[in-house]
Amino acid sequence: MPRNRVEIMHGVNLDQLGRRDPGHYGSLTLAQLERAIGDFGHALGLTTRFFQTNHEGRFVEHLHTLDGVADAIVLNPGAWTHYAWAIRDALEIAALPAVEVHLSDVASREEWRQVSVIRDLCVETVSGQGVDGYRVALERIRRELSA
Repeated sequence: MPRNRVEIMHGVNLDQLGRRDPGHYGSLTLAQLERAIGDFGHALGLTTRFFQTNHEGRFVEHLHTLDGVADAIVLNPGAWTHYAWAIRDALEIAALPAVEVHLSDVASREEWRQVSVIRDLCVETVSGQGVDGYRVALERIRRELSA
């Protein structure tokens, strides 16, 4: 059975893309972003499935449901990245290859945005590449699933 199922998880405020500062987040809406990610995945032979919530507990519970339905995760938890230890623990329980993505360059922004509680569980972190960061993340996942 091919390993090609990738769960794309977006967290808090990602549903507000298109309304947020385009200097940091670009001008795409979440629906437009998801279409682009789906196209990137299709070109790489990956099947993408999407999830977004503004509720930390739902994000955690969704991670709990991935056993047997996903082979890898690309996640952008938004601000939860910086302090949500429950998401970190749920990602560890999921035990799937994961790539952390941020549309903006978090390393050049406020100090608190430079902290990631999930980074050590991810095979790669992609930041500041906008929409193309998701292509980079999916390419990394493709290599991880082919290994």
